[in-house]
Amino acid sequence: MADHRGQPDGRQGASGRASSALPDDLSSLIVAASADGIVAVDEQGTIRACNRAAQRLLARPARDLIGSQFGFPVVAGRSAEVELRLPGGGECVVEMRTTGTKLDGEHLQIVALRDVTLRKQTERDLRTALDQRDAVLAVAAHELHSPLAAIGVLAHVLADQQASRATMPPADVAQIIDRIIGLTGRLQLLVDRLLTAARIDAVGVRPVPEPVPVLEVIMEQLAHIEPKPEDVHVSCAPGLTALADRAELSIMLANYLDNALAHASPPIEVRGAERHGRAEIRVTDHGPGVPPSFAPELFERFTRAPATGQKAEGTGLGLWIVRTFAHANDGAAWYEPGDGQGSAFCLDLPLARSPAAHRN
Repeated sequence: MADHRGQPDGRQGASGRASSALPDDLSSLIVAASADGIVAVDEQGTIRACNRAAQRLLARPARDLIGSQFGFPVVAGRSAEVELRLPGGGECVVEMRTTGTKLDGEHLQIVALRDVTLRKQTERDLRTALDQRDAVLAVAAHELHSPLAAIGVLAHVLADQQASRATMPPADVAQIIDRIIGLTGRLQLLVDRLLTAARIDAVGVRPVPEPVPVLEVIMEQLAHIEPKPEDVHVSCAPGLTALADRAELSIMLANYLDNALAHASPPIEVRGAERHGRAEIRVTDHGPGVPPSFAPELFERFTRAPATGQKAEGTGLGLWIVRTFAHANDGAAWYEPGDGQGSAFCLDLPLARSPAAHRN
């Protein structure tokens, strides 16, 4: 019995001796397998050791790292975020935490490096999304307020006339009704742009290309605009057919037309033609044009020309939507200054070839 009891004691003793030798081995294994990059830096800032994660993070093998300068100030007990430029030209953001230690009488700084690039990008994306949300709310509140207020005033005028049984000339009544209809259309356009922008943010752009007769889409859009037909001149070959998502082409053209009518003066010219094997649509006006300093920002989100003053309303989304849809449909959208005055807003899309053309 004593021997039986003694044998386990002996095994415990062996285990005890093994445990006293394991910590150094375990420490090495843990450091080697750590997801964080670990480097040991001496008092001269020279790297004395590193693990595999550090080699991956710094994109350099151990033979190049060990003996080289670490390149960042290290202070025990402090943490910092640094941007690393990698040998291949890439960049990453690293959280750096430092602990002081002593090995064989030499002071070393043990630096733990954690790649937080994805986290920082997520934070930036979140800030951008919040900024865009605030911008959308501000734009919506500002742009929807004026037409809603005007509709309210006009509706009260009609209601007061009916309540007092006063006689208003039919022409005045018709004018008020036309004004309400126009303001309602403006509200619908603003809401459509905000909803389109929200849809792009939520699910992106997924066009379904099909052959679209360009002249047909132009005529459809002219039927929905306020000015008289003579304010818009159309020149388009009847057979011109673009390969694009029809709904998105309609939105692009509607935004171009609204932009020209809001910021410029008639007549507006819409031209469709084949150019270099592509379908090109140009909407030109005879207005004051775009200031050269502002032209590079035209198609950016929430940008509106500073020189328009109080003449035009808008969300600053129309041209951004055009460019986004154009790119998604394998096309391009751009601006050109007019000859002497005015502006030309251009749209380039793939040309849909007929089966006969393909056979030829």
